[in-house]
Amino acid sequence: MREEIGYIPVGEAELYVEDVGDVHAPVLLVLHGGPGGNAYALREGLGEYLEPYRVVYFDQRGSGRSLELPEDPRLFTLDALVEDTLLLAEALGVERFHLLAHGFGALVALELLRRYPGVEGALLLGPWVSFPWLAARLAEAAGLNPLPDPEENLRAALEKAEPKALFDRLMFPTPHGRLQYEWVVEGSGILGPDTPASAFLKNGLWRLDYTSHLAPGRRPVAVVVGELDGTSYPYAEEVAERLRAPIHVVPGAGHYPWIDQPEAFGEALERALALLMASSRG
Repeated sequence: MREEIGYIPVGEAELYVEDVGDVHAPVLLVLHGGPGGNAYALREGLGEYLEPYRVVYFDQRGSGRSLELPEDPRLFTLDALVEDTLLLAEALGVERFHLLAHGFGALVALELLRRYPGVEGALLLGPWVSFPWLAARLAEAAGLNPLPDPEENLRAALEKAEPKALFDRLMFPTPHGRLQYEWVVEGSGILGPDTPASAFLKNGLWRLDYTSHLAPGRRPVAVVVGELDGTSYPYAEEVAERLRAPIHVVPGAGHYPWIDQPEAFGEALERALALLMASSRG
């Protein structure tokens, strides 16, 4: 299989990029979660499912294996991530493409859909669209009753438990799934900086609720979510309803449904991508 790995400058950032698959196949740009994180776990988990496509995996600015940036909130905005993605597509000579976005990456995908006609469609995988809603779920995971203010919910939850412990409770329906994910992540040896998460926190991320911007568009969107993903479901149902997008709920799966229910997830992913591609051709 064709595989090109390297660093591509985009404005003040330099992105680590893995461009794999047939150059003549439909193009998928993969937006990982975070803020922060990296694309390694997505390529490891989704690579076999996405073999019919040309897939571009990349670590977002200041994240993972990409060039580290100063902890300046002005460098870490939704606008900056959108612009990076467009500049990356331009550098690769890709004019039209679909997006596959996981978790936080859904925000970037939705903004790209809204602004850029070259995006033919998007698959939102376990999308994070309302951070106030997510903050309330973290409070519940800490055994608290959610408060009206999202930053208060976050602060109170973190006084009760470490962030990883809270997210683990919401993301992983079984200890086996959590251990398998951690085995993949630890095996990567990637220790990205905390800069993106810290900068987005200073920018008021936990007050960001994108729900009011959700509306049907001319380009297709599909949603795939784990039934037991406490960071996204059941709120993903409202996301799909507002977008008038089909939603595929994977029974028994969490935030990484390819780990928990690989066969059911594969079927859901295949159906969602086939629908996106058919709608684009139509």
